[in-house]
Amino acid sequence: MNTSGTDLAPEPEKKKLTKQSLQHGLRIFRYVLPYRTKFIIGLVLLTLSSATTMCVPWVIGKLTDAATGKPFVLPNGVALSISQIALALFGIILLQGLFSFGRIWFVTQVSEFTVRDIRQALYTKFVSLPIPYFEKNRVGAITSRITSDVSQIQDTFSLTLAELFRQVMTLIVGVTFIMMVSVKLSLFMLLTFPPIVLLAMVFGRKIRVLSKATQDELAKTNVIVEETLQGINTVKAFTNEQFETRRYTASLTNTLRAALKSNLYRGGFVSFVIIGLFSGIILVLWRAASLVAAGQMSTGELFSFGLYTIFIGASVGGLGELYGKVQSTLGASERILEILDEPTEPTHQPRVAGRAPLEVRGDIDYQNVAFRYPTRPDLAVLKDISFTIQAGEKIALVGPSGAGKSTIVQLLMQFYELSGGKILIDGRPISQYDLTELRGHIGIVPQETILFGGSIRENIAYGKTDATDDEVVQAARKANAWQFIESFPEGLDTLVGERGIKLSGGQRQRVAIARAILKNPAILILDEATSSLDSESEHLVQQAMDELMQHRTSIIIAHRLSTIRKADKILVIDGGRIVEHGTHDELAHNDNGLYANLLKLQFELS
Repeated sequence: MNTSGTDLAPEPEKKKLTKQSLQHGLRIFRYVLPYRTKFIIGLVLLTLSSATTMCVPWVIGKLTDAATGKPFVLPNGVALSISQIALALFGIILLQGLFSFGRIWFVTQVSEFTVRDIRQALYTKFVSLPIPYFEKNRVGAITSRITSDVSQIQDTFSLTLAELFRQVMTLIVGVTFIMMVSVKLSLFMLLTFPPIVLLAMVFGRKIRVLSKATQDELAKTNVIVEETLQGINTVKAFTNEQFETRRYTASLTNTLRAALKSNLYRGGFVSFVIIGLFSGIILVLWRAASLVAAGQMSTGELFSFGLYTIFIGASVGGLGELYGKVQSTLGASERILEILDEPTEPTHQPRVAGRAPLEVRGDIDYQNVAFRYPTRPDLAVLKDISFTIQAGEKIALVGPSGAGKSTIVQLLMQFYELSGGKILIDGRPISQYDLTELRGHIGIVPQETILFGGSIRENIAYGKTDATDDEVVQAARKANAWQFIESFPEGLDTLVGERGIKLSGGQRQRVAIARAILKNPAILILDEATSSLDSESEHLVQQAMDELMQHRTSIIIAHRLSTIRKADKILVIDGGRIVEHGTHDELAHNDNGLYANLLKLQFELS
């Protein structure tokens, strides 16, 4: 059992906040530039919203003073009544609400558009990356970039940035105000915060470590679920239901232990913040009340001072969490930028004006081709492969598993770069072609047909996305697929299920052949297309392939040697080299040859 394709997304990494990491991470903001006008409007409204919020404690203080007989006098000498101050307070609250609405409206628009553009850029990059990239990186790790990492950035654009701005402004305005009221009292209050912040950081770091441990344990339990459900047939065949249940229960127990330990520290942290922070505030208020009793401070100033103190305490407490979010966002943006900076395949080059569309006859020439996988440069997969195929010829590649047959055709498709030699199509090196145009003239029917989860029509039309229904039906008839398609109540609109699971192996292969017929390629690759089929399905698929191979250069990779008797030439591959070549009859009569030996083995097995 394996979980390829469903790997769990890793927890967002917290990037250490340095000048270099900040500069690198901020490159993601280039996606905001097209919407900078709305972004600036949102920032202005955020500033006004924060400013009106910070006015509230000051006005409440004046209202308190007015209630105790100390009038609020404007610079022009007019004294405001309690009702007028209350009305002014209501006006400030109304403005604050309007500014907040505007801020949310503009900032979330920028966030949604920006995230759409980032996801679009990532997806475009994914489909243009070369095959080796996907062999080196797990699918789950790749898809988490477009899901969890982008979501992390979306939260930052829509929430974290606004909250960070608000908290910093609250801190600056709040400290400024309390310093204006009383410098001694302000310094007394500010001295209580550093120890609280220091201990909060220690607690926060420990909680993050424990939270990550909990997430890791939970990830392990999810892996067990995925593996078990993906391989449920194997589980039941070996009657291991109880074993899997015990394995899952043990993993859940580990998760529970980690979660309880994390929650213990989390509860202690919350208690510490409540006791420590509010104890500091009480000390400050006690000192302020002493100043009021001594006549050095008014009741309204005490009230305002107390509210600003609470605001400052809340902002200091919130900045620690926001710092962690900024770290996570920098890590997420760096991972996204790493993908966006990956070199892509040279596909979809700009078309030169007036240049005729590419035409391919189908002559193929391999000249001393050698290949080593980039991840295993010490292992030679192909060594000095040389052969020619004339346009319209049918060439078969046979040999034991791992001999290099599939690699030969993958190099023709330019899935990998050659390690040596060259491949020519119509006398021209394949590296000189526009890759998209060239691949448009090569069709492939793979051993394991992967269908998309839509309808049969959509899967056949994948060979020519603008095909008419008549063209789709004609391709299905030629592929011996129309008979079974017609038997379905929904016909071409029948949904094939994920990866084509609702169709049999033979039906999937015929849909793949119909797709290739519709593409109408000059060069055709058949990669063991009948190896896993029963005799009846193989007969129907073979008929469809014979129809498909007419008038095309065809390269057939086959394990069942009975399917390649009609090939114009057979190349026998072993150990990355061509060890024999000739027709079926020539090779079959070479008693000491590998082909004759393979033929004999298959005859004995059948």
